[in-house]
Amino acid sequence: MSAAQIKLIMKLILERLMNMNKWGGAHTELARVKKSLPAHLFGKKGKKLIEKAFKNLVNLRFILAKPSTNEIHISLNPRMKKEIFTFTEKFEQKEYKL
Repeated sequence: MSAAQIKLIMKLILERLMNMNKWGGAHTELARVKKSLPAHLFGKKGKKLIEKAFKNLVNLRFILAKPSTNEIHISLNPRMKKEIFTFTEKFEQKEYKL
């Protein structure tokens, strides 16, 4: 597992949630966000990389997770907004090319 790949996936997850405007009380199913990620780009270990990226985001407190309707729902942590924007801005367009 490449640390660069995990950070890229973390950025994609954060950008997806920002585009969906899922901050604080507004949340979405974890499965929905996973489906939107291009697992095929990361090879056979794509699903494991995505899981690791989600765990890292929860540990950094960028994402809030809660059980709801027998599914895990996630949203962006509004208290970490500045850190989230800083994290996503670190990467430039060239980082998308693996």
